[in-house]
Amino acid sequence: MTDTTPTIPYGRLMHEAVCGVIGQVLRNVARDGLPGEHHFFITFDTRHEGVELADWLRERYPEEMMIVIQNWYDNLVVKPDGFAITLNFGDAPERLCIPFDSILTFVDPSVEFGWRFERTDDPDDPSPSDDPPSPPPSPDDTIDGASSQDAEVVSLDTFRRNH
Repeated sequence: MTDTTPTIPYGRLMHEAVCGVIGQVLRNVARDGLPGEHHFFITFDTRHEGVELADWLRERYPEEMMIVIQNWYDNLVVKPDGFAITLNFGDAPERLCIPFDSILTFVDPSVEFGWRFERTDDPDDPSPSDDPPSPPPSPDDTIDGASSQDAEVVSLDTFRRNH
């Protein structure tokens, strides 16, 4: 006999909570701009339903793409299910619409904050990963607002300051 007892969907609850944090941070940035040295590296699944980006970007990044929100961005609009932003790609502004559910990683290296969502086959349980998010690329590794290399997963201890 199989156990059909309902379980608490902790993965889904964590996912929704972290998406809520990301949404609130982006709403604050849309309203007030980026404070201090804050900037974001956001990796998302370009195949996810609801992702909107130019055809040439989808061809260049057929599976996932990392964007950098730092020096130049425009028209950041945050909705309950995602955000839209205009970024500069080689002097060509492009509008992207990114659902929160498509986000794979969110990193703010200025305060050593990062989150990586675990990919699962069960859309109702996107459990968080136990691994730390990939470190952000250096400015030399980014071109056109996106990462030019795949980043390695390393321990966040690498980035911690000694107090």
